[in-house]
Amino acid sequence: MSRPYVLLSAAVSIDGYLDTRPGEERLILSNAEDFDRVDSVRASVDAILVGAGTLRADNPRLLVNSEQRRAGRIADGLPEYPLKVTITGTGDLSPDWKFWHHGGEKLVLAVGNEASEKARANLGDLATIQGIPTDATWQTALDVLGQVYGIGRLMVEGGGTIHTQLLELALADELQLVIAPLLVGQSDAVRMFGPANYLGGPSARLQLLETRQIGDVVLLRYAPKDISTENR
Repeated sequence: MSRPYVLLSAAVSIDGYLDTRPGEERLILSNAEDFDRVDSVRASVDAILVGAGTLRADNPRLLVNSEQRRAGRIADGLPEYPLKVTITGTGDLSPDWKFWHHGGEKLVLAVGNEASEKARANLGDLATIQGIPTDATWQTALDVLGQVYGIGRLMVEGGGTIHTQLLELALADELQLVIAPLLVGQSDAVRMFGPANYLGGPSARLQLLETRQIGDVVLLRYAPKDISTENR
């Protein structure tokens, strides 16, 4: 199997923030209808990836919550839950995080030997530790997920640094971006995207696949690799 289809998923404020400033109460951007949509997307993929920084900040369980959807996966011959994946450059992972204690199998992509050793020491048998080189990290990570772990569809739920890196490297096949009717307005809040040399440059226009109103939020689906520069 080749690299998986990479689907980036996030919710942001109108002014492009994932959250308020660090240390404040977590900002709820989505709504119940959209949380259910995200749950259906999770149920449709082979693996869900989230960065270690997001685990540290939010301590999510990262589950398919619908019993019906989990039953559907089992009926299709799939594990009840998608493989849960995180990536770390330090191995500084707490065994107390909810991520390790709920759902199905867990995989840590540890970048470099030191991170691999530290992750194994911290987690023991809570997760499989897979070493990844420091060069061409994301390309190798996707190769490993596809060829070693048989992942065909990968959902990436953040954080913003990971989304930025995958888009800059033109490794994302789809971006599902939910816009919430909120204005954060804090210069030190957590942004969705950082500075990067994106494919095609600032004037490249991504192909819009779908727009959908979901309660008071709007879903935008883009194909990041399919760009147009006609208006340059």
